[in-house]
Amino acid sequence: MNDIFRAFGRALVSQMHPRMLMLTVIPFVLATALWGGLIWWGWEPIMGTARTLLEGSVFTSWIYSMLDWLGLQSLRTVVAPLFVLTLAIPLVIASMLVFISLFSVPAVLKHLERSYPDLHKARGGSIAGSVFQALGNTVVFLLLIVITLPLWLIPPFFALIPPVLWGWLTYRVMTYDALAEHATAEERKTLMKRHRVPLLTMGVVVGLLGSAPTLLWVWSAVIIFLFPVVLAGTLWLYVLIFIFSALWFGHFCLRALTDLRAERAAITPPPVGPDVIDLAPSDVRRIEQS
Repeated sequence: MNDIFRAFGRALVSQMHPRMLMLTVIPFVLATALWGGLIWWGWEPIMGTARTLLEGSVFTSWIYSMLDWLGLQSLRTVVAPLFVLTLAIPLVIASMLVFISLFSVPAVLKHLERSYPDLHKARGGSIAGSVFQALGNTVVFLLLIVITLPLWLIPPFFALIPPVLWGWLTYRVMTYDALAEHATAEERKTLMKRHRVPLLTMGVVVGLLGSAPTLLWVWSAVIIFLFPVVLAGTLWLYVLIFIFSALWFGHFCLRALTDLRAERAAITPPPVGPDVIDLAPSDVRRIEQS
C-alpha cells in the first residue's frame, strides 16, 4: 500500500511538469475532432434512431411513467440524449486510452527515465504490442460492458461494475506500456501476477476519477446548448486523468521492476566453474577482471 501512495505522490508532482501538460494536446485534438465531428454531422440521425428504439421499449415507458408521476414531464426530451451519451461514453474513453497509449505514453516513459537512470532496458515490448494490447483489451472491455449492461440499472451494481471494468482496462493497458521499454516479457508477466491487486486498485481509482467528467458530460445533455463546450472540457479532463494514470503506473511499475531485479540478484549466487574452485583468491580476482 505504501508503494501505491508513494507512486501516487510522485505522479502528482510529475503531472505538474509543463512537458506533461503539453502531452494532453495531441490526444485531445484527435478525440475532439473524431467525436465532435461525429456528433456534429450525425447528431440528428443518431437521435432519430435512438428515439425510434426507445419509443417501443418497456423500460422507456417505465421511465416516462416515473417522470409523469413526479411531475417532470419536461424531462422526457432528455431521455434519448442521455441514452445516446450513456452508450457513447465507453467508446469515447476507450478511444482516448488508445490515443494516449500511442502518442503520450512513450513521452511519459522518457520523462520517467530520469527517476530510474540505472534501470536496464530489456525492451520486452513494442509499439505494435502496445497497440495490440490496447485494442484487444478494449474489445474485451466493450464485450463485458454489453454483457453486464442490464446490471447497471440495479443497485448497487451500477456503482460497482463500471469502476471495476475501467480499472481492469486501465491496469492492463497502462501496465504493459509502463514496462514495455524496460522489462522482459517474463518480468512483465511476473510483476502483473505479483502486483495484480495493487494494479487493479490503481485502475479502479483512475476509473473513479474518470467518473467526474462523465457526470459533467451527462449533465450537459440536460442543458443541451452547453453540450459542445462541456464535451471539449470533459475530453481534456479525460486526457489529463489518463496522463496522470500513465505517470502513476509508470512510477509504480518501474519501482517494482527495480525491486524484482534486486531481489533476484540477491538470491542468485555468482557462477563458479569447476576450474575456479581450487584457485587462489588472487587468481580468482584476475580471472573475474579479465
